[in-house]
Amino acid sequence: MHEIKVAKTAGFCFGVDRAVKLTYSVVESGCQVCTLGPVIHNPQVIEDLRSRGVKIISSPSQANEGSTVVIRAHGVSREIENELTSMPVTVCDATCPFVEKIHKIVSENSCVGSPVIIAGNPDHPEVAGIKGHCNGEVFIVSSAEELENLLKKNGNLANMPVIAVAQTTFNEKDWILIKKILNKQFTNAKIFDTICFATRERQQEAARLSEQSDIMIIIGGRESSNTAKLKAVCSENCETHLVERVEELRSIDFSRKPRIGVTAGASTPAAIIKEVLLTMSEELKVNNENMVEEVPSEDFESLLEANLEQMSSDQHVIGTVMSINNAEIQVDIGRKQAGFVPIEEYSTDPSADPKKDLKVGDEIDLIIMKTNDAEGTVMCSKKRFDAQKSWINIASAVESGEVLEGTVTEVIRGGVLVATDGARVFIPASLATSRRTQPLEELVGQKVKFVVIEVNNARKRAVGSIRQVRDAARDAFWEQVAEGQVYQGTVKSLTPFGAFVEIAEGVEGLVHISELSWKRIKNPAEVLEVGQTIEVFVKALDSDKKKISLGYKKDEDNPWKILEKNYPVGTVIDSKIVSLTTFGAFATVIPYIDGLIHISQIADRRIDKPSDVLSVGDEVKVKITDIDFDKKRVSLSIRALIEPEKKDEDEEIPAAEYIEEPVVIADEIVAPVEEAAPVADEAPAEEAAPVDETPAAQEEPAPAEEAVPAEVPAEEAAPAEEPAE
Repeated sequence: MHEIKVAKTAGFCFGVDRAVKLTYSVVESGCQVCTLGPVIHNPQVIEDLRSRGVKIISSPSQANEGSTVVIRAHGVSREIENELTSMPVTVCDATCPFVEKIHKIVSENSCVGSPVIIAGNPDHPEVAGIKGHCNGEVFIVSSAEELENLLKKNGNLANMPVIAVAQTTFNEKDWILIKKILNKQFTNAKIFDTICFATRERQQEAARLSEQSDIMIIIGGRESSNTAKLKAVCSENCETHLVERVEELRSIDFSRKPRIGVTAGASTPAAIIKEVLLTMSEELKVNNENMVEEVPSEDFESLLEANLEQMSSDQHVIGTVMSINNAEIQVDIGRKQAGFVPIEEYSTDPSADPKKDLKVGDEIDLIIMKTNDAEGTVMCSKKRFDAQKSWINIASAVESGEVLEGTVTEVIRGGVLVATDGARVFIPASLATSRRTQPLEELVGQKVKFVVIEVNNARKRAVGSIRQVRDAARDAFWEQVAEGQVYQGTVKSLTPFGAFVEIAEGVEGLVHISELSWKRIKNPAEVLEVGQTIEVFVKALDSDKKKISLGYKKDEDNPWKILEKNYPVGTVIDSKIVSLTTFGAFATVIPYIDGLIHISQIADRRIDKPSDVLSVGDEVKVKITDIDFDKKRVSLSIRALIEPEKKDEDEEIPAAEYIEEPVVIADEIVAPVEEAAPVADEAPAEEAAPVDETPAAQEEPAPAEEAVPAEVPAEEAAPAEEPAE
């Protein structure tokens, strides 16, 4: 009968688990995602991500504009970080905190003349990233023997102020040997123990398990460094096999090996470990009492704070407010010591004022922070109690999908922090904004809605998504939106061509500059300002591209509608001259509409130019003689109001005033008067008026009813001269 023992530390480490979850969360948000190298050394996970559209790139230049680039747990060099920052992409940094710590160490301590020695695999991406954060010369060694050879080639190295670090997954035994050489032969070496303690514990447990087993099965990818280290550690004690897929178990001989030990690399998903265990249990006669049915879900992230001192005095008490001053709140907690709450421990909201919120006698929930028996005081915190209470809601929101609300407090590396009832939630940059180009700084101080997508109960840390809430609201919006619907919207931004207005959670539409006002404007800021609430209506929809065109100016305010309703042809109005041209003058009819007073309608006599009679700013009385609503033109006349007053029935205007030249046909002057009339009859009325030869005059001919009469009585015609011989 076989007995299988599974290492408690088998499976994802914190850094890999975090990187994988972040990658999947970005994929599920609908972004175009690419990873800078494989996010994990596991072919099954990589294949699944590829099937979801995730692209693996080897350099930032291969990323498409607008895509989200995931930096895997191994981290990258400073040069690549700067290159990504300058590109039009969103960066999701999933670098392991342990690796980031090494980056900080070498960046702050190394310089020219102070070289760095990295213990690790020179071909590993983590080592390449660490090297890229060093400021001076770098040497990479993978064993104590290589360090000895390095000293032989570089004799002065031992006398230099060397910085020494190790790859997080480096073999601990090899690191111990390297440190002995550094301590013995280097006179001024700074050694930093940077092997991840989760990796160290995994290797130590694998070594102990291999000593108690007849055969060890290491589950993981062959490209994984830490998986290879596990195999090397276990091989020293018993027969060891590395399996990447469950099918590989068939080639292993388990006969005469009743004690089977199983562990897995940090890049091995729990599902694959479970599949291997189930296959082994079915094919072998296994003592199930000692086999773990479920893969242990050790919370590796909790190890990050293992070295932090835990406050043993933390406990919940109820305090009665005794007094409040500018520095603290005095409370009675039912003990002989006097309790007090420092003002900074009252609330996470910087605007909160305990003098306004509380009164003497109120009871508040508190957490004891520190007891000073010598002084007889107990320091308490309301802020920390609120945070713990809020955390319960946050942790449960992961399962329920409840939408929470909070305030964006600050921008940090990779995203923003949102405060909600005393707790803080991290929102990655790729999940924080509805537009990739929107600066994160614009969110600071805003109230936002979000969902929690990941929690770490041990560290009281949570990751949320604002975008997911907006996407859900956007989908619901598009199911019911229709042209003509009216919304109360908020102006989010102004551009030279219009204004973007948010009309629903995560849904913005564009009000084109031409739709902002009935008058011509040069900039949307002349009409609107960011943050203003306005009423808009849907003009057009593009469901495929999810684009909305909005209208703002109302039809009832259309000046042409007002003109049609209140100012019919024949109306006499008071007007002001706004401009002069060669063919006439423009005068105000109503706001935003000007009309033309043709040169022939300015006076009851012939004038050479409008400025002979009018000036800009003159106030005149005019008559509306014609309106062309299709071409948006209005014709005005001053003469129509003058003629009835000055024209005498017995005195008609001599035709000579309008026909100054005899009619010329075939280079001869026609003498008989009776032949002049037919010519006048054939000429259209609108051609009878004198023609101004300027282009402007040709573009604006006088209206037919305003033209000089074409027919001239024979008795009033000018006498013709005799033709010359």
